Amino acid sequence: MEETYLANVEGIKKTILHGGTGELPKFLTGSKHTGLYPTVAKSLRMIVEGKDPTDWHVHTCGLANMFAYHSLGYDDLDELQKEPQPLIFVMELLKIESPSSYKRETWAMNDDEKLKAVPLLHGTGNRLYKLGRYQDALAKYREAVICLKNLQVKQKPWEIEWLKLEKMIVTLVLNYCQCLLKMEEYYEVLEQTTDILNNHPGNIKAYFLRGKAHAEVWNKAEATADFEKVLEYDSGMTKAVRKELQILDSRMRDKEEEEKLQFKRMFHK
Repeated sequence: MEETYLANVEGIKKTILHGGTGELPKFLTGSKHTGLYPTVAKSLRMIVEGKDPTDWHVHTCGLANMFAYHSLGYDDLDELQKEPQPLIFVMELLKIESPSSYKRETWAMNDDEKLKAVPLLHGTGNRLYKLGRYQDALAKYREAVICLKNLQVKQKPWEIEWLKLEKMIVTLVLNYCQCLLKMEEYYEVLEQTTDILNNHPGNIKAYFLRGKAHAEVWNKAEATADFEKVLEYDSGMTKAVRKELQILDSRMRDKEEEEKLQFKRMFHK
């Protein structure tokens, strides 16, 4: 059975490939909302990229959101937003799943589901890290942080429930930074750990990871200061800190020798 109908709205055509059975759904009729498509499409693209689709929104209604930004971050959506056109959607039904078997993305979960998902994501991230799959582990830690951030904004800052969530967030962000170190993303480690220390100045792991990142980008004074902070807060870290300082000294000597050789080559030429 295949029939094509022109709807009462210009530019919309409906094709029935196979008639269904059962009661007809009751859809509310109203004005067209195709003008909101660019913002919806942005959210869908963020989902595909593994990002929180609600993270970019400001607290305004849908139409106001469209004009709250000069750009949506995608040239084609910006163009469509400036000059709306009739849209054609082709949808293909791949399979039908029962509500109990469908695994929702974390952004679509309610608050209780998000809270329960966090330790699972955390544990999966830890296992992936041990396997050396740092990019995959990072994605799990980030997803867990997004869940907690969505819950935290509903709490009053620095009150008990907010602080509980903050502690979990900091732990995950530091794990995230460990992945970044392995991936040689040193400047992002510096940014993330500095943000943590601005709010939690006694965090030993943040000082340690920041010290390692500083060492990797040849910031000897800053690295040494961070490692000294680690010892100030925890003398039990003496062995680990000494090892990092020895590595730093060795790398700095190698760097100085390389610079001397380069300087000599300049004059020989």
